Order: sequence, then C-alpha cells, then structure tokens
Amino acid sequence: MPFSHLPPVIGEALAARGYDALTPVQQAVTEPEAAGRDLIVSAQTGSGKTVAFGLALAPELLDAVGGTPLSERPLVLVIAPTRELALQVSRELGWLYAGAGLRIATCVGGMDASKERRALRAGPAIVVGTPGRLRDHLERGALDLSELAGVVLDEADEMLDMGFREDLEEILDATPETRRTLLFSATMPRPIARLAERYQRDALRISLVGETRGHGDIAYQAVTVSPSEIENAVVNLLRFHEAETAICFCATRESVRRLHATLQNRGFGVVALSGEHSQSERNTALQALRDRRARVCVATDVAARGIDLPTLSLVIHVEIPRDAETLQHRSGRTGRAGKKGTAALVVPYNRRRRVEGMLRGAQIEAQWIDAPTPEAIRAKDRTRLIERLTEPREFEEYDRELAADLMARMTPEDIAATLVQTQRAEMPAPEELIANTPEAREQAKAERHRPGFEDVVWFRMSIGRRQNAEPRWLLPLICRRGHITRNEIGAIRIGQHESWFQIPRPVAAKFADTVARTASPEDEQDAIAIEEAPDGPRIEARENRRNHGAGGRVEPRPMGRGPGRKPAGKPGGEPGGKPAFRKDKPGGGGTGKPAGGKPRFKGKPKFKGQPKGKRPD
Repeated sequence: MPFSHLPPVIGEALAARGYDALTPVQQAVTEPEAAGRDLIVSAQTGSGKTVAFGLALAPELLDAVGGTPLSERPLVLVIAPTRELALQVSRELGWLYAGAGLRIATCVGGMDASKERRALRAGPAIVVGTPGRLRDHLERGALDLSELAGVVLDEADEMLDMGFREDLEEILDATPETRRTLLFSATMPRPIARLAERYQRDALRISLVGETRGHGDIAYQAVTVSPSEIENAVVNLLRFHEAETAICFCATRESVRRLHATLQNRGFGVVALSGEHSQSERNTALQALRDRRARVCVATDVAARGIDLPTLSLVIHVEIPRDAETLQHRSGRTGRAGKKGTAALVVPYNRRRRVEGMLRGAQIEAQWIDAPTPEAIRAKDRTRLIERLTEPREFEEYDRELAADLMARMTPEDIAATLVQTQRAEMPAPEELIANTPEAREQAKAERHRPGFEDVVWFRMSIGRRQNAEPRWLLPLICRRGHITRNEIGAIRIGQHESWFQIPRPVAAKFADTVARTASPEDEQDAIAIEEAPDGPRIEARENRRNHGAGGRVEPRPMGRGPGRKPAGKPGGEPGGKPAFRKDKPGGGGTGKPAGGKPRFKGKPKFKGQPKGKRPD
C-alpha cells in the first residue's frame, strides 16, 4: 500500500485522484523527521507543493477535528499571494480532505466580503486567502486565529515582493505560538530568512530545487523574429504546436488587450487575464479553458502563479520576462505532475543578448530556432489531420446511411476532399514571416520605433537625475501638463539635469500650446520648464563626449525661463574647472537648485497620479 504511512482518509483521496506515488516534495514533508516541525520548503513550480502542505498538516488537522466536519474556530490558515493561487489551493485541499468532510473558506480580494464573513461563521476548519483580505477580516473581528494548529505561507517570496510584509506580520502576530509554520518559497532571499527566524522555531529546511533550476519536463525554445512581427510569430507558434491549452504572457494590460483582439480576429478561441479584470471575469475565463471552450489564454504575470490547467502544454513568452525568476514561474504553468510541456520565448533580433544572459542566469538550455513557417505548419496539419481521420472509431447506423447517400452523389475523392476542406476551414491561417537573414536583422536594428512614433518631436524638461527624475514619475506630469495620455508619449531619456521625451508630430503643436497654458510659477511641478528640443538628447550626448574627451566636467546648459549661469572655475570656462551648478547633494550646504534656477525635488518627486504602492498586475 503506497500511502500506508498517511491517515486512511488521505490515502483514499490520493488513490481516487489517480496518485500511484508521492512526488519528492510530498514524500519529504511526510518523513518522520518532518513530523510536527516547522518547515522551510524550496521546490520547483509544478512539483505538487499544494498537496504537500496538505499532507504535512493532516495529522494535526484530523486529530483536532476528531471526526466532526465542523470547527468552532479555524485550525489551518493558508496565505497565498494572488486570488488565482488561493482559489487553486482551495480546490486542491477540497478533494484532499473531501473524505473527512472538512469545510474550507476562501477569502480573496474582489469577492463578496459579506459572503466570506458568513462562511467564516459557518465553522470552517481551513481558511485560505490573500494577505490583504485576511487582514481585513482579522481587523473586523470576523477571523479568529486563536486556535490555529498550523499556518502555511505559500509562495512567500512573491508575497514579500508584492509588498505584503506588514499584512503577513499582523496576521502571524495574531496566531498562537504553539502553531506550526510551513513556509513554501521557490527562492530563499534574505527577507525570507528573516521572516523564518522571527516566526519559526527549529525549522527543518527541505530543498528540492536541485543543481539546475530549469524544469526537466519543459523544453525551452528561443524564437528569433523581427520586432515588427512578434504577433505573427505568436500566431504561427500556436498553429504549429496546436496545444490543447496554451498561455501567452505579456508585460502590460495594454499588450494583453491588443494580442487578445489579434488572436480573436484570427479565429482562435481565446480569453484574457489581467489586473483590469474582475474576479468574476477571471473565473469565467479559467472555466472556459477548463471546459475547452477556449484554448488560448493571454495574460499578464498575474497569471504566472496559481493557474493549474492539466491540459496546458504550451507557454509563449510574447514579451521577454523581467528576470529569471519570472521566466521560471511563467514557464512552470506547463510541464506539471510529470507531463511534458514547451516554453517558447519570442526574442526580437535586438534583444537576443539579454535573453541569452537571462537563460544563463536561470541555468536553462534553450534551443534557438526561427519562427515556424507556413510550409512547416501545413506539414504538421497534414500529419495531424491524417492521424485524426484514420484513428479507429465506432459509427452509428445513421452515420453509415448518410455516408452511403453521399457516396451515391459524389466520388470518394470528392467526399474526402470536402472533409479535408471542412477541417482546414476551422484552423486559423498561418502568417508569412520575414526570413531570418543578416539583412533583416540589420533593418530591424534601424527600425526601433513603436507603431505611431515613426515621426516624432522631442521635448525637453528642466529636471534630470540630480532631481531624482524617473520615467514613472515623469509620465503623470507630462500627461497632466499637456492633456495627453501615456500612449501618446514615446521614448523618455533622462540626463543629469534635463530630460527629453517624444511626442508624435500630429499632436506636438497642440501639446506645446497646452503646456504653455498650464505653466504656473506658484506650483513647483507646473514651474518645471517644458519646451520643444528639435535635436533631442543628441546635443547632450555630443557635449558629454566633447567635455569628457577634453578631460573636463559636463556643464549643464541653461534652458526654459531660468536665467542660466556662467561657467564657474577657471576663466573662460576652461576644461578642468569646477562644475557650473551649486551643490545639491543632501547636506551639501548649497541652495538645492540646479543651474537653471528651477526648484529640485526633495526625495522622489510626488506627481499627481503617482502610484501609492507596488501592486501586482
């Protein structure tokens, strides 16, 4: 009996689910040395961690309920970073403890809080939720943690990255000291170690990540394309693999909307997931994938954790992940529970070096290939179609009668051709792509423009790095001063004392006029000079090269309404003199103003529209 060391009700649930044996992480948490101890577990995505912590806490949980399905207060609390992951955990624990009849309450943002409070009053033994919603219920007195036997922090590294430290600490401080604390994290950065030191006692460390971080059941492909043909490459990848379920990852909500519309127009059954969708919309989209009413999901990284689709065999990184960890978690949606999967990175010609470095950092061996051609897709279609039509099957008498009628009216060749034509009509047409040649790569390097930004006008602002200017702080200011949207702002270049940005030429004149009307000397932000700069940041680049080449310091140029300043130091502004601006370092004793006489920000500039904190997409 493979599960004889587990409680009978758990062993029966695993057998009914089709488990022949436990995965390595599940086996490790049920070993005698792990019994009753706090655990720190590092394991790959898709290794069965959800069932693992369900097994680890089973003895305490089943002993505490004593055969009754109700519990006066929760006995186990599971905290997950995202709504999708929390809902998945609830489903997994639901079937694992179905034989014991235990109630599970789920508390996540975006759902009806009053229904959650009623569920908490109904006596659940297990509560699963996201940090913010759990803290809210705790502060309102709806969640009583005084009798917890165990706490699980699932994807703890992600929760800290998302800014949930305070929520976690308040929740953990409300739990009894006698509880077990199980910390599951794909990585072990220093903040996780500090959290473990504070809230765990004599924790057993279990690491199953292995020497190589790449997932053994995932085949990685790096697909090189022209930057202008990323969407066409995605279409051909989906058609070439014809995966039962595929997920395409984008970096922003806008990219999700655009690709979702593109694939829908091409004839794919596709759904979208991003931070702008409500929980109800997310649930509907995921259910469509499970019911196979849709086969493709376009998502931001909000879906990189917590989505468990058994039929998902293809992950496409439409936009390059921000780091190796994101690459791992995105790709980990496939190749789960021993099944094989494919992760394809769409790599524009000019981003290949960055992707190579990311793959080395993740210790992943990827196959570098070109995007599938229409000829290769048609060859695949031919093989799949012949296999589908010639596989053994049983026919009803009505089907045979209709076939005989057709054969009396048409030749067998015409009937077969009609069948093939009908099958092919359901398949989206592949796209013709530019061949991956040295000429195409050189042309791509010369065409690094966003659509709509082929003809732009550069504008200059009187703040730069010395005033802590950053693109995310400048965008709201530019939008407010010029009455435009962020989609109408092109590249942003930040210099020492000045910054430059692009505006499409058709709206540049209107933008300049609006900026002039919104200038206000009384308001610190509105006093920032914004004016057209025909040469863009190239002037500063040339001056930097000239000054540095002469062995001197870079002199800021006066601009806007500021009076400007004469070079300081040696007469005539000779190279090697002192910089022509006052000290503006903290505590430097200067006026804190750059050369143009404009006010500088203290700390981060606080523009209207600045995000309050880091939120997941």
